[in-house]
Amino acid sequence: MKQIQFTFRDDKTLVEELRKIRQWVRSNLCSKVLIQIYTEILDRNRIEHVCETIGRMLPEAIYAGCSSNGNIVNGDFSGGSIAVICSLFEYPSTKIELLQYPMLPGAQENVAEKLAAEVEKRPWVKAVELLVTIRGMSMTSLCEGLTRVRKGVQIFGGGAFCEDLEKDDACVFSKAKGYQEKGIVFILFGGDDLHVESSYVTGWKPLGSFLNITATDGCFLKELNDRPAFEIYYKYLHIHNDEHFFNNTLEFPFLYRQNGIDIMRAPVASNPDGSLTMTADISQDVKARIAYGDPWTILDSAWQEGNRILKFTPESIFVFSCAARRTFWGNQEVGKETEPYQEVAPTSGFYTSGEFLRTGDFVNQHNVTQVIAAMREGEAKEHPEKELSMTERTFEGKISMINRMATFIKTTTEELEEANRKLRELAVVDAMTGVGNKTAYLEKMRSLDEQISRGMASFSVCVFDLNGLKEINDKYGHECGDIAICDAAEVLKTVFGKERLYRIGGDEFIAILDGMKQSDTDRCFREVEDKILLHNQTERPYKVPLAIAKGAAVFQAGEDKGYRDVFRRADNDMYQKKAAYYVSHDRRRR
Repeated sequence: MKQIQFTFRDDKTLVEELRKIRQWVRSNLCSKVLIQIYTEILDRNRIEHVCETIGRMLPEAIYAGCSSNGNIVNGDFSGGSIAVICSLFEYPSTKIELLQYPMLPGAQENVAEKLAAEVEKRPWVKAVELLVTIRGMSMTSLCEGLTRVRKGVQIFGGGAFCEDLEKDDACVFSKAKGYQEKGIVFILFGGDDLHVESSYVTGWKPLGSFLNITATDGCFLKELNDRPAFEIYYKYLHIHNDEHFFNNTLEFPFLYRQNGIDIMRAPVASNPDGSLTMTADISQDVKARIAYGDPWTILDSAWQEGNRILKFTPESIFVFSCAARRTFWGNQEVGKETEPYQEVAPTSGFYTSGEFLRTGDFVNQHNVTQVIAAMREGEAKEHPEKELSMTERTFEGKISMINRMATFIKTTTEELEEANRKLRELAVVDAMTGVGNKTAYLEKMRSLDEQISRGMASFSVCVFDLNGLKEINDKYGHECGDIAICDAAEVLKTVFGKERLYRIGGDEFIAILDGMKQSDTDRCFREVEDKILLHNQTERPYKVPLAIAKGAAVFQAGEDKGYRDVFRRADNDMYQKKAAYYVSHDRRRR
């Protein structure tokens, strides 16, 4: 596999470069010729003229492309109006085909079904690249539909864009169906000797505390922490709700968990009601954080990915990188984050309005992300034993300031997270015994009631109360009574663990155990008695033996309507045993 990359602004340069490719094709064995075209110029006549020229000079070539926010040629921002990436495949088994469909609102799921059907007809397909016009449309149904494409087929690609970030103008085009302002192109790759590996890199880091997504409507993020979503950007970043909102927020996307991975999502626009239009549907009742770019972390992530790809020994690398990354770095610096891939193999691509990648069973739409696809023909070659290494760099101007600010933000964010962690712990931990307090217990009750309502509950409740605490208080003082309560807590913690134990009153404790049977609670109670026996053999400021009354109940599906039904049985069991204790000992100990 060989790759030839160039940029051009005039017909003369285009024709000269195509002649070189034609000469190489005619003088060498070549099974397939794929030409990918990325253009910052949104001029239909110009694009169709370029396609016609390629078709005339290289009739055997398959070509496809889209408009872009900038192009990557030889691992760097090209600065040219139109980029041409010519991949020359050498193995006869390699196959490449094109599919192209209109991409109108409401058609996404149907398009995904068509692709899945076409891939099913072609068992040789190993990977699918997609180029799509996405601005103004939710791609959620497309991504969900693409998960039905045959398992094991890699899917990657990018959203068409234009030079002006404020505009929705975009196009795709190919040899299959020509120019489309609303469309999607699929390039199918496969064959026994073609190998493809895809991945993604972010490098952006979370900023500040978690935000609760409290109201959404499809791709509209309506509320964060029960307030209009826009207010978060104004409060923390002083970004106004005006026509420049999209451009000003590109560098500060949301970071949240979706389909088992971290996803970044940039708002497309802020609306008069304070809601944010996102590039894809966003779920309610999940947590998100604003993210920011840390130059060193971004570069370190890219070089680590370069070393991982190095082991694959690719012959070409395609990068679909978000336009926000170009905005973040600036044209002079942005090539630093694609440099490591060029160190491995010829690297090309474009700056997108969104990136797509299949990870596991799911196809996700990303923002502010690099999606990377590495290819080679034939078996893996020996790769250098020495890994790639990032050279020492001196950032200047804007990036120098960002780097210093990122260090400040990182440190203050870590301090804030630690302070919040301690506050959260204080809010739910009993200060005297170190087990969960009543607030934590009530939250656990609500959680168990939700499990019961969904038919997913399986738990046991154990209730504990000190015997003879009044005698300890009367004879040795309340300070010794508190020591006895702490001693009881320590005994119970050794058996149940502090994370499952709650103090709900003076000397009352409850342990909530997941999925345990009556025989299990009986075993635990015997262990408690053994621990008490050992404890009573030690020196302590009160001379009365420590004794704990115990009761237990197991959740019965179909009988128990809520948590309190289980608690009442456990509490009754405990009080019966407590009463029996005072009968066999001395009632005056109450």
